[in-house]
Amino acid sequence: MDPISCPFGRIALVLQGGGALGSYQAGVYQALHEAGLEPDFLTGVSIGAVNAALIAGNRPENRLARLREFWDRITSRKVWAFAPDGDDLRRTRNAQSALATIALGAPGFFKPNTVSPWFTPRGGADATAFYDTSPLKDTLRELVDWDLLASPGGHPRLAVGAVNVTTGNFQYFDSAVQHLVPEHVMASGALPPGLPMVKIDGGWYWDGGLVSNTPLQYLLEDEADQRDALVFQVDLFPARGPLPRDMEDVMGREKDIRFSSRTRMNTDAFTRQRHWQVQLRQALAKVPEAALTDAEKAMRERLATLPQLAILQLVYQAKAYEGQSKDYEFGPETMREHWASGYEDTKRTLARRDWLVLPPEDPGIVTHDLHREAE
Repeated sequence: MDPISCPFGRIALVLQGGGALGSYQAGVYQALHEAGLEPDFLTGVSIGAVNAALIAGNRPENRLARLREFWDRITSRKVWAFAPDGDDLRRTRNAQSALATIALGAPGFFKPNTVSPWFTPRGGADATAFYDTSPLKDTLRELVDWDLLASPGGHPRLAVGAVNVTTGNFQYFDSAVQHLVPEHVMASGALPPGLPMVKIDGGWYWDGGLVSNTPLQYLLEDEADQRDALVFQVDLFPARGPLPRDMEDVMGREKDIRFSSRTRMNTDAFTRQRHWQVQLRQALAKVPEAALTDAEKAMRERLATLPQLAILQLVYQAKAYEGQSKDYEFGPETMREHWASGYEDTKRTLARRDWLVLPPEDPGIVTHDLHREAE
């Protein structure tokens, strides 16, 4: 793919959680990498936080290889010796692969606790989760250069979201504010009751997807960087979907709705807010200087440089045979299918060069959705 010229001051990659579906995001990054569109701000939740760390925590020439190594490792357990044809056989294969994950975990990611939490004494080390994520800690230490991630200037910023178990408050751990370590990423993906909560600075944290599975709002509300931004929002659970026809469909559709996190609602709300900001800016410009208070002058100054944002939303479209276990079916064939889907969707998105331009200053924000355009 030929390099693409980008008129925006920064490129942001926003990655939703979704477990085994996360290789779709790796395919998205591959297409961006080939087009020369390297993100300088990444924010993620759950598996999105892991992918974001693998990208931000490596030099551009190593990022794709680290992503490939991670996904090959955690999907290395092959259940069937051949790749079946037809939805029915694929559904059977995926179901068996998901059962293998439940029984054995995922290599380099998580493994079953030796003793079930149901039989562990209250307060014991393994009493609050079914699996042990120490393999993920080792993997992150190996594949992410944490010192590079912390180096000042010229390196991508990384922010990962988690929720405090005791307060219920959502929190972002941001490399622009603190030195990130593997535990920050592990906390973002600690989905209960499967995966254990993670201790950070005296607090205990679970998967940020429990509160918000899409970290777009953190980017939209960031006032520290006022540069124009081209934003790639990559969702793994679609808000829109077909009417369920059986219980497998019901469970899968319920999961889609629960974890889609109202991305469209967030962008619509921000667009409405931006309209009000533009109108306030225009109104303040009409007021004589002597009639303005110091607070109003400061507001006028802040509104004078509102960043222009183009949000390109990519949403994984699940196959009919995947079912409700799609987020914990870590089969190698399925991983490659997800990766290829992300790659192809992004190539089709980047082909729309009219989407890769600065939006009009009023309101200064525009959203494009490849799949909605195709409807």
